[in-house]
Amino acid sequence: MLDAEVYEHLTTDPYLVKIDFVNNLRKHSSGCGVFQKSWRKSNGNYKIETIYLHRYIAEKFLAKPKERGRNLVGAKNGNKLDCRLQNLEWRTRSTSSRNRKTTSKTGYTGVYLENKKYRAIITINGKAVHIGMYNTPEEAARAYNKKAKEIYGETARLNKIKRIKRQEAIA
Repeated sequence: MLDAEVYEHLTTDPYLVKIDFVNNLRKHSSGCGVFQKSWRKSNGNYKIETIYLHRYIAEKFLAKPKERGRNLVGAKNGNKLDCRLQNLEWRTRSTSSRNRKTTSKTGYTGVYLENKKYRAIITINGKAVHIGMYNTPEEAARAYNKKAKEIYGETARLNKIKRIKRQEAIA
């Protein structure tokens, strides 16, 4: 997804037109849009040119933040193919790390099964901090979310907690 002004730029910039940028975009294994092409140099070697769409757009259209360390570009809504200007932001490495998809088998960030209970853990300044032990993964995920909001505010990655259907006891 692109803004009209961005699309206009991508289809009229002389260099991008020369390399047929828009028609050679593909989905990268990381999920973002990328242009990648090999060029044969005069000495017979090859040069690989790689342009990440979201990064290119941020560099051309978004003001570079004054804060040190905000040198990565991410999608606010998590969709790496949504390159609209209001969805792109400059991020720190730690913010980008927090926004990665979870590898936990429970399906929740910071929640792990341990001895038939669910442990909630959050990383603060590179150190794992124990939040608590819970009976269900959903309880642990709620505890993680609460702590994440407290520590990271609006940049916190929050778990989307599945609703559990409770069966009414039949009398």
